[in-house]
Amino acid sequence: MRIVGYFPQWGIYDRHYFLRDVHSSGQAAKLTHLTYAFGELDPSGVCVMTDEATGDAWADYQCRFDASESVDGKGDSYEQPLAGNFYQLRKLKKRHRQLRVGISFGGWNASKHLSNAALTAESRAAFAASVVSTYLDGNLPVLPGEPQGGPGAAAGVFDYVDFDWEWPASDGNDHNIVRPEDRRNFTLLLAETRRQLDAFSQRTGRLVEISAYLPADASRIEAGIDAEVFRYLDFAIVQGYDFSGDWDLTTNHASQLYTPRADPSPGRLSVDSGVVNYLELGVPPERLLVGVPGFGRGWSGVPRVDNGLYQRAANVAPGTWDPGDEDYKVLSRRPGPRFRDSENGAVWLYDGTEFWSYDDPDLIRAKAAYVRELGLGGLSLWSLDGDDAQGSLVRAMHG
Repeated sequence: MRIVGYFPQWGIYDRHYFLRDVHSSGQAAKLTHLTYAFGELDPSGVCVMTDEATGDAWADYQCRFDASESVDGKGDSYEQPLAGNFYQLRKLKKRHRQLRVGISFGGWNASKHLSNAALTAESRAAFAASVVSTYLDGNLPVLPGEPQGGPGAAAGVFDYVDFDWEWPASDGNDHNIVRPEDRRNFTLLLAETRRQLDAFSQRTGRLVEISAYLPADASRIEAGIDAEVFRYLDFAIVQGYDFSGDWDLTTNHASQLYTPRADPSPGRLSVDSGVVNYLELGVPPERLLVGVPGFGRGWSGVPRVDNGLYQRAANVAPGTWDPGDEDYKVLSRRPGPRFRDSENGAVWLYDGTEFWSYDDPDLIRAKAAYVRELGLGGLSLWSLDGDDAQGSLVRAMHG
């Protein structure tokens, strides 16, 4: 099975989460793929390196880590041509030879320009060419004020390209550019990317994969995902979380395996309903991975009825970084009784006022069993920094 974990670019700041932690927690030894989130696109849809908008060249390849923050315990020097997270990824791959590293484009905050990248034959070719040059050939710009970068500076770091477009031809973040033709254009974008990656492989002998994170909701699939995308994808991650959250004050399971009969939500989403949507399109099951969360969704002011489930909350719960959002490692230590729906695959914490829906290792093991039963391709965690210091969630992904 593929065992995938996303590493967020920004984790090195307030969270103090480094690629060293992926190694020391044991996560790296258990992963087959590590996806770096996210690459930055300019308004035309080509790769750029800046310290503006969603980009962060400093975190990517300029920041010098000291010995205590480094994968191999050796600190960076000022003049070295590659530093930052990219250099630590290179070190991580040397320690863990099975590990493939990918660059992801999109996410909730950085999907804005993907429609522009996919819009025309010219824009698709320009996007794919910029991916090959920047991330595979490793040609990084030398930006004012720092010595890092240059031709081939990041060569060999990245092994695959991941598309996390949220969502083609459907509403996502309010700033996204959305077009009805996104559905067809997404397929064409993948086709052009595949063509240029194959040319790179012929030139270098290095095989490059393509992956994507895809919606579970049938209406989003119909609007934006053509089954033809699987001609070009090596694997796809089916959305397995954010079924409920701070956009609705009715408490619910945010990442349930199956949909309970009593689920009052309009979409009635679950891992299984999302997977079945793709199987019914004729997608080979081994191409599908199940997404699992390293975080929970929470509400406060929840009535003491049915252990807080399906109740109208007064507000979303406070979180360390964002309201209604908390890391597994924090929730696992939080006092209060846990409740489990073993039949439908859900767990929640309810202390009489706050309700938190999240995945613990037992639930992830149940999802791993589901993956094996259906012959699916594996599991993927968003994101590695939400796991605990022992890598309990990643370990559970093996079943």
